[in-house]
Amino acid sequence: MDERALLRTLTKVVTTLSAEEVEFAVAGGFAVYARGGPPSEHDVDIFLSEQDVETATRALVAAGMRPEDPPENWLRKVYDGNVLVDLIFRPNYRGNMAELLARAEPLRIGPALAPVLDATDLMVDKLLVLTAHRCDFTPLLPIARGLREQIDWDRVAAETAGSPYAQAFLALVEGLSVAEVPAAGVGAPDTAEGNRR
Repeated sequence: MDERALLRTLTKVVTTLSAEEVEFAVAGGFAVYARGGPPSEHDVDIFLSEQDVETATRALVAAGMRPEDPPENWLRKVYDGNVLVDLIFRPNYRGNMAELLARAEPLRIGPALAPVLDATDLMVDKLLVLTAHRCDFTPLLPIARGLREQIDWDRVAAETAGSPYAQAFLALVEGLSVAEVPAAGVGAPDTAEGNRR
């Protein structure tokens, strides 16, 4: 996907949602990019509260985007031409969206200034996606390296304690001296069977 097209779509989404006073945070690849990691190459991911999904969808459609109802019950999709925008309101079935949005901070992404997901929340989200059928650590290593000083590895270990795939990745991060990762937190929720974005 052309990076310029992705940035144009991101800017349109940020401008539209801000004008509607929808609370949101840029997530996924663009959040990684804003925080100094590799650039996004796929789509635009936006975190927002479930109560704001309809308002956000209507506003983006009014701005010229095309809606799509996916089978998943944790997101809504809209398209800006060929660029996919995921409006995610229940990432990995975590119920703390208000906390995730509160930790976001405004950062520059190309021409847009937007709230961007916290680096720790980004890493947790990416690790909770891992499954037996989706267990490629290759794209995660540059993210861990690029964002390592912004990440609270204690919290990552605690919040991903229920996922053996996440724990394997954290052992790799420790073994490669990317970061010092503590043992998994005691009593952390079992997230291994969460949704698989």
